Amino acid sequence: MLFLLGCLGARMINDNVIAYKADSTNGFNDRAPHLHANAYMLTAEIQWCEQVIATRLQLHFQQECAYSSVYELLPPSLESESNVSHLSPYSSFIAQQKLDFKERLLLILALLPFVKPSALDVFLMPNEQINRPFTEFGGTYVDDVYVATGETWAFLLAGSALVERVELQQYLASHASDSKSHDKDLCSLDTNVFYLLDDRVSEKRHDGFFLPLILAKEYVPFFTTGEAYKATLPLDFPAQLITTERKWDSLSLPRKVFDQLEEIKAWAIFHDTLLHEWNLAAKIRPGFRALFHGPPGTGKTLTVGVLGNELGRQVYKIDLSMMLSKYIGETEKNLERVFTLAEQHNWVLFFDEADALFGKRTQTSSANDQFANQNVSYLLQRIERFDGIVILASNYKENLDDAFLRRFETIVYFPKPDTEQRLRLWRTGFSEKTQLEPSIDLHGLAAKYALTGASIMNVIRFVSLKALMDGRTVILSKDMQEGIQREQSQSIVPRW
Repeated sequence: MLFLLGCLGARMINDNVIAYKADSTNGFNDRAPHLHANAYMLTAEIQWCEQVIATRLQLHFQQECAYSSVYELLPPSLESESNVSHLSPYSSFIAQQKLDFKERLLLILALLPFVKPSALDVFLMPNEQINRPFTEFGGTYVDDVYVATGETWAFLLAGSALVERVELQQYLASHASDSKSHDKDLCSLDTNVFYLLDDRVSEKRHDGFFLPLILAKEYVPFFTTGEAYKATLPLDFPAQLITTERKWDSLSLPRKVFDQLEEIKAWAIFHDTLLHEWNLAAKIRPGFRALFHGPPGTGKTLTVGVLGNELGRQVYKIDLSMMLSKYIGETEKNLERVFTLAEQHNWVLFFDEADALFGKRTQTSSANDQFANQNVSYLLQRIERFDGIVILASNYKENLDDAFLRRFETIVYFPKPDTEQRLRLWRTGFSEKTQLEPSIDLHGLAAKYALTGASIMNVIRFVSLKALMDGRTVILSKDMQEGIQREQSQSIVPRW
């Protein structure tokens, strides 16, 4: 036999997937659900790809095979009895982009070097007549790793059928060329899988058959662990990633605020449907703009981080000190740099203390006034064109430019917490490893002291550290009073 792979039946794929399901069920919900869901779906997808490879080789070498065409081997269903397919970013991507047989095969071939490189080893078998690999199999090396090429993909789909190969070559050349100017992110790809490929080999894209099929590194985590790609940014990049371990149900906010946050979530989930399937793209603006305003310490920044977790998107906070420049045109360049990367990686952009940059425009009595107004005008235009989510936070909404306020889809007011919300913050803020002294009346504290959420957490931090320094787990009433008095005497409330 020239190769070891046999013509596998669909039953074998199902059996192996069920075996994986049994192995991974233990602790599934407790450990990285997206990772396990992707692994479940990739197991089936890889085995389908291996079956296509084995079938094509058997047909090519005119060996006995149960199939007359590789197209008889249907790709794995995106719906499964395991109830995990809906958690898989990999299967969700295939479903949303409506990838067909050819595109699914191309995607998994590009993933194989990262998930199962040995599946491509069969293409390294030598042609005994010339003592070198079979030319028709394609394949090449990228960084000493063997990867499939456009030739490999065309061979699997068409074999030696000349008409089909020419059609596939035209498909490869046109789509690979289109991907060079592609400016969409992963979530709005519109089926151009070539956009996912490594740009280092772009010089070979003029001829699709020589195109190495290997994913760019930013998309590998999404299709494997289900995590968003964390870009390596230069030290002078004027934005920083903000993260939090807090969950959606840990927020203590008024019902009205939650309703407005749900509107942002709905946009993130349904914006493609709204714009394209419901044909509203010509009638409403792309993207979503929100303003969070209210007194300091009411949870605006925290909510942005939690919202990012809920949407599965990274949140980048704009550093205004690095953004603003005294040189004409530099501020616009800095902002464009951030917006471009945000569009590529589907980030949520967060401008804190937004009135510092987006304040009311003044009369142009000097060159400095004209320069400042120019920055605001540029932001108005750029945020209008941004198709992602932008959130601005300000303690003083009245300081923002009126023209800017009209451009928000939603304006969310974060009030100081009422007695009930303060009580919830007190009750949920302490560690489970601590106990409160019996004389501590949380309900009384919540009713008596109108503290913000940030101040309450500062008190909890203070009394917890006092307990640790004294080697105890009991929170004392006198420490609570001291902590509250410290907060009340603070003229500036630290962020939490």
